[in-house]
Amino acid sequence: MLVAICNIVKLGEIASITSSKRIFAKEYQTEGIPFYRGKEIIEKHNGNDVSTELYISRDRYEDIRAKFDVPKPKDILLTSVGTLGVPWLVDESEFYFKDGNLTWIRCNEKTIPEFLYLWFNSSEAQNQIKTMCIGSTQKALTIEILKKFDVTLPPLEMQKKICAIINPISNKIKTNTMINRNLSEQAETLYRKMIFDDSGEHKECVLSDIANIVMGQSPKGDTYNEDGDGAVFYQGRAEFGERFPTRRLFTTDPKRMAKENSVLMSVRAPVGDINVAYEECCIGRGLCSVSSKDNHQSFILYTMYSLKDKLDVYNGEGTVFGSINKDSMNCMTIQVPNKELMDKFEEIVRPMDAMIKANYDENCRLVAMRDRLLLKLMSGELDVSEVDI
Repeated sequence: MLVAICNIVKLGEIASITSSKRIFAKEYQTEGIPFYRGKEIIEKHNGNDVSTELYISRDRYEDIRAKFDVPKPKDILLTSVGTLGVPWLVDESEFYFKDGNLTWIRCNEKTIPEFLYLWFNSSEAQNQIKTMCIGSTQKALTIEILKKFDVTLPPLEMQKKICAIINPISNKIKTNTMINRNLSEQAETLYRKMIFDDSGEHKECVLSDIANIVMGQSPKGDTYNEDGDGAVFYQGRAEFGERFPTRRLFTTDPKRMAKENSVLMSVRAPVGDINVAYEECCIGRGLCSVSSKDNHQSFILYTMYSLKDKLDVYNGEGTVFGSINKDSMNCMTIQVPNKELMDKFEEIVRPMDAMIKANYDENCRLVAMRDRLLLKLMSGELDVSEVDI
């Protein structure tokens, strides 16, 4: 039996943690060597092909590479401002990255890069990121903070075996995520084609003609908890995910509730960000919910996606931050096809939305299983000696 002999080490002891040489906006190009920011790394972490909007010239890249080190395959980039702690295991040989937004990590001989990447995806790492980041308005991770992170580190041979066991679970999570993106893109394409391209009959309505709109109201702060007591509570978009929000807070005194599967929309800057209510939940003043009056919830969802340009108008309005009120939501103009076409769209797309939710549900279970399994493997509670790698 391969018994766990794990040590708690500081991240700075097992990896170099640095940043890039600064690139100024005037040096950005429209072609050349890809230049990545946090949003490109998040997309790459999620398995997407990324076409960045920014580049630096090859001459500038070669100048940097001649004087300084640059990331290589098997290094890790970590988002360090805004959306924190999203890792990407580098698989490209030529690119550069934005100083400050991303931190660059290279393992030493004590650690396998694939294991450290796996660790960054674990609840152990993500909890440290939440508790050790700095900043009240915009959260950030500094290099000095990251160096102090505690890593539960098994021997190298065990790291390899743990990766062999855990990676298939992580790959299944990524596969489900990619399937969901594909389904969502198909549904949006069907919406444009069926509702607009193939239909000659539309009537101009306002959103409140076909939807119930509930503006959020925040309960008192002393009713909040993270123990699961009361109703799931979302104050604003902070818990928004790619499609569904992540549970964090609960309240024992809910005020305004959103129905399961209703659209959750941010009503404060940035106005118009959208998620779907995974379950009935309480919504705070940063959100509103939008639900169908006549059982066409998939139509409502993709209609809300289609209103992005109209909603963007509200960003930046107001005294400090953009916002939208209930009157503006109620009166937002939309084009609505006849009921027969809406029924047809719902018949096709509702099962797709249900599959997206089922895949997300499976991913939640897989993430929890992966974290539990990782802990048991590192503790020696589970034997990894028979794993063939």
